[in-house]
Amino acid sequence: MKALTMHVDIVSAEKEIFSGLAEMLVANLVNGEVGILPRHTPLLARMKPGEVRVKTPTEELSFYVSGGLLEVQPHVVTVLADTALRARDIDEAAALKAKERAEEALRNRQVDIDYAKAQAELAEAIAQLRAIQKLRERAHK
Repeated sequence: MKALTMHVDIVSAEKEIFSGLAEMLVANLVNGEVGILPRHTPLLARMKPGEVRVKTPTEELSFYVSGGLLEVQPHVVTVLADTALRARDIDEAAALKAKERAEEALRNRQVDIDYAKAQAELAEAIAQLRAIQKLRERAHK
């Protein structure tokens, strides 16, 4: 029996990251994780920074998104993100450095620091590192 599929597009402000058929998509919304299957009820929701997993008929792919919108139609799912990367393309060293810079800025509590920006940078770096960690865990199974 052939599995049902839906079309998935993952796009960032810069370019299209993925476009193809999928059996399932899992994303982190601001109010929790959601799994989307073909013929899912229509949905428009905000995503938080983190991993988006796409199960295609042949493999499971991982992506990092910096947040954005998830739009679900019965046969089409669109992820619109400011930043989207294939998880394997995340620069772990750069993410660690960004995390350290944000933590240091928050620790120093300098008058000229934008706390909201530093906290957002810290959250994004942590989300990227978690995506890398999950990708590694799945690779070792």
